[in-house]
Amino acid sequence: MNPKIVEWTNRRVWLIGASTGIGAAMAKELDRHGARLALSARSADRLRALGIDGALVLPCDATDAASLAAAHRELLIAWGDIDLVVYLAGDYVPMRAHEFNLARAEEVLTVNFTGALRLAATVLPHLQAGSGIAFVASVAGYRGLPKALCYGPGKAALIHFAECLYLDLEARGIGVWVINPGFVQTRLTARNDFAMPALLTPEQAAMAVVDGFRTGRFEIHFPKRFTRVLKLLSLLPYRWYFPLIRRLTGG
Repeated sequence: MNPKIVEWTNRRVWLIGASTGIGAAMAKELDRHGARLALSARSADRLRALGIDGALVLPCDATDAASLAAAHRELLIAWGDIDLVVYLAGDYVPMRAHEFNLARAEEVLTVNFTGALRLAATVLPHLQAGSGIAFVASVAGYRGLPKALCYGPGKAALIHFAECLYLDLEARGIGVWVINPGFVQTRLTARNDFAMPALLTPEQAAMAVVDGFRTGRFEIHFPKRFTRVLKLLSLLPYRWYFPLIRRLTGG
């Protein structure tokens, strides 16, 4: 469905949201595979602290269109073109209806979804056949879940956006991927007060993403022992899905 990325040597990759978590781990994993990297996040110091020799450090705010555009211009001056763009920026706060906070919910949606739209608007006119764009969403976007009141909707929208992009870009030879991790041990999931089945380290997640690019499939999801269960649950009618999810999550 997508170009199979088997060889990373000298492949020009721009990672947005590369300072922590899966983004930082991916930067190190792709560096190990010989990719040429451009790294973006709000903190230039955190990006430099990754210690990746030769990486372009392009600090920017993923939620700010002008900031993204400035980083993109600098990247094109340095490289001329980009082979792969990966949107990893994300925010998360557990939230339920009785504690709904509109301002915080909008902040989460802006990072998780609107920022991805702004990145797409920045890079789409420049993508060529053989290049591609990938978005890190979440299995929380498959169906509604307890405590995901502001997180899940943004990830669901991101999955849908990637699906629409694929339909438009596949005929032009431009790859589109959606990456749906399960639970990954980061500063964001540290906010959870519940058990997280099949919890992965950021390094394990990064390796799973790189392995996923080798397949050429539209969706990269992991760990399979967890994500396949959620995929099965997502097929259930609401009258079965809601009570089963409440039972499984205690929600």
